[in-house]
Amino acid sequence: MANENDLNLPPLNPADLSFDNAGSDSVARSGPVPVKTAEDLEQVFDVPVTVSAVLGSSRIAVGDLLRVTPGTVLELDRRVGEAIDIFVNERLVARGEVVVVEERLGVTMTEIIKTDR
Repeated sequence: MANENDLNLPPLNPADLSFDNAGSDSVARSGPVPVKTAEDLEQVFDVPVTVSAVLGSSRIAVGDLLRVTPGTVLELDRRVGEAIDIFVNERLVARGEVVVVEERLGVTMTEIIKTDR
């Protein structure tokens, strides 16, 4: 008995598979492969995401945390000039460097993190 989560997929014919130069399987297509552009994602352009740039972290006792005041310096686990981590919705997506642009802090992405998901 099928439930509502089952997908009704057509049977896969091994003759329909081709191998690209990297050796990965891909489904053979008839005709030219359409080029993907940013406009193809237009439906998700207005979806809000949370972007975080983590300069570093520090582990301190609760008692020390309660004594933190403006001007307190906390030692972080990163060195000056070391890449910072950039997260989108709490998922690591890139590394970068802190920059100053018109008296404001910003981040220049130096490495995009690829994931298998």
